[in-house]
This record gives sequence, C-alpha cells and structure tokens, in this order.
Amino acid sequence: MLADVAGKPLIVRMLDRVRRARTLDDVWLATSVDPSDDALADLVTSVGVRVHRGSVDDVLERFRGAASRAGADVVVRLTGDCPLHDPDIIDEAVTFFAARAATLDYVTNAVHPTYPDGLDTEVFTRAALERAAAEATSPVEREHVTLFINRGRNPDGSDRFRVAHVQGTADFSHLRWTVDEPEDLEFVRQVFASLLPDRPTFGWLDVVALLTRRPELLALNRQHRRNEKLVRELEKAGL
Repeated sequence: MLADVAGKPLIVRMLDRVRRARTLDDVWLATSVDPSDDALADLVTSVGVRVHRGSVDDVLERFRGAASRAGADVVVRLTGDCPLHDPDIIDEAVTFFAARAATLDYVTNAVHPTYPDGLDTEVFTRAALERAAAEATSPVEREHVTLFINRGRNPDGSDRFRVAHVQGTADFSHLRWTVDEPEDLEFVRQVFASLLPDRPTFGWLDVVALLTRRPELLALNRQHRRNEKLVRELEKAGL
C-alpha cells in the first residue's frame, strides 16, 4: 500500500481516483490495530481520509466497525490493492443499487465478473453487514467481508440475502489490474507512467486502449489467477 506509483504511495493513487466518484458521500480506510499498519493509517489521515482500525484477522468485524463509525446506511466496499479503480465503475454499481434499493441487500460486479480484476465493487445495506457480522462463523467468512452475504443460504436452501449482479457490455475479466504480487505492481507502475502525463484522470477504458498499443504489458502478470488466495482458502475449507 505504501509502494511508490508514479511519485505517490499506491493507496494514495487509489484514493485520488475513488474520491472522484459522484455517488460516495464519504471515504474511510479500514485497517488493523497492528503496529505494522501505523504508517498506513498516518499516511491516509494526512491526505484527509478518515481511518478505522480493528482486528487483524476479523476483517468483517473491522468493516462493521468502520460502517458504524461512519454512520453509513449503504456501504460500498473496495479493496485497497486496486489503484486503477475507476470512479465511473463505482458510480455504476451504486446507481444500480439505488434504483432497486427496496428489493436488494447486496449488489456486486465481482461474482460474475466482466470488468478487469481490480475494479471489483460491492454495494450493500448496513443491515446486511450487521447481520453478516453477527452470524458468520467460519474464519474464511470473517476474513473475506462479504462472503457470508453473497454465498449464504438459509437451512431451506433459499438465499439469506437479496443479491444482484452488475455486468458490463463486454467481457474484460481476463485482465488483471489488482496488486497482490511484485509483477502486479510493475504492471500498475507501467500503466501510470504511460497514461498519467497526458491524462491525469484516465479511466479504465484508457487502460484497455493502452494494452492494445502495448500488448507486452499483459505478459507482466499473466501467470497469476484471479482471486488466487480466496480460491485456495475456499478449497481448503470445502466451500
């Protein structure tokens, strides 16, 4: 999160982009109370973003605490390793949810993805988050905040929550723009170096256009699967 990307820490690059979303009333960072996260918390506070600190392992409870402190009725979850996130993608998901708020608990573009990995957006009610925090029991559900919501079933087999999915008009889900590995960081650095000078507010389609001009960038992190860690944990847990 503190790695340099075109002269700014990665998390600041992401926050700069996220805060351009028109549908967000406020932005918070949820991190842990571990001393290793002190520098992250201090940095984010210095750029005007509020911070909630909670459990190292129970990320679901940490997120619930952040939503409570923010007084949020509707929560938008983004992960902090996605510096290429696009405010238009966020606004699309929030607008979709708002138009159907009476009939939905949760909206995501990540479960049936069409956008590149790194543009995942989840929108859900505070009530759904509170229920998940109260009822989720497995370690993998406590670590991955919305797993209980988007995979949960009642004893009779019905869905616990009312879920809907946002999809684009074309499938770009094979593209990897998240930062989990050193190769991912190098990819992101190359993208910012190429686009930032001429288009400081470049969008996700500008990145797609760049990759058509410079297809060699695709090879930088092609060896990594989408959601590698989560897939391994679900397989280990038998879920």
